[in-house]
Amino acid sequence: MLSLYTLTFNPLQENTYILAAENKECWIIDPGCYERQEQNELFDLIASNQLKPVKIINTHCHVDHVLGNAAVKRKYNIPLLIHPIEEHYLRAVASYAPNYGFAAYEPAEPDGFLDVKVPLKLGDHSIELLFVPGHSAGHIALYNKEQNLCIAGDVLFRQSIGRTDLPGGNHEQLLESIRTQLFTLPAETKVYPGHGPYTTIEFEKRYNPFFA
Repeated sequence: MLSLYTLTFNPLQENTYILAAENKECWIIDPGCYERQEQNELFDLIASNQLKPVKIINTHCHVDHVLGNAAVKRKYNIPLLIHPIEEHYLRAVASYAPNYGFAAYEPAEPDGFLDVKVPLKLGDHSIELLFVPGHSAGHIALYNKEQNLCIAGDVLFRQSIGRTDLPGGNHEQLLESIRTQLFTLPAETKVYPGHGPYTTIEFEKRYNPFFA
């Protein structure tokens, strides 16, 4: 069974996820840890659970989701994977990070690119990649069918959706991504967003004001 750990980092209250298999291999998804104390909190959680990081995955490359990429790469010597469309947005972070108060942001190069047509393996588990642009042009979500678990980045929140006024944003595209990629998942699927508490597909279909 997959285990999911959540840490909330930086002033934008971004959710960083650690997804782990039974063999203790894990992915670090959207490491938003900026301050040294936050980075140590992530490292301590991994050590205390005897986890073995093997990948960093960014669902998308806005500043709050990539602040810890360099520190995590350096600590564990593991690859950073993104959707190819997001490379432009990742490289742009250094130019605007100080405007958000992250003057000490350290860039990290991607080591490979995700293909949404090719599921990934974590231990014995298959993780599907869903292409869900709209909040960012190359945004992906990660879905495991066995446990009805979806790590959705900044696409769908509890009774809300991601903002679309940032570079790469498109409101109608975001709504279409949610309708065709997320709302087609089983109703009981738990959705773990980039900010705030988890929700379910059933709850959002019923109560999300953007789809009422």
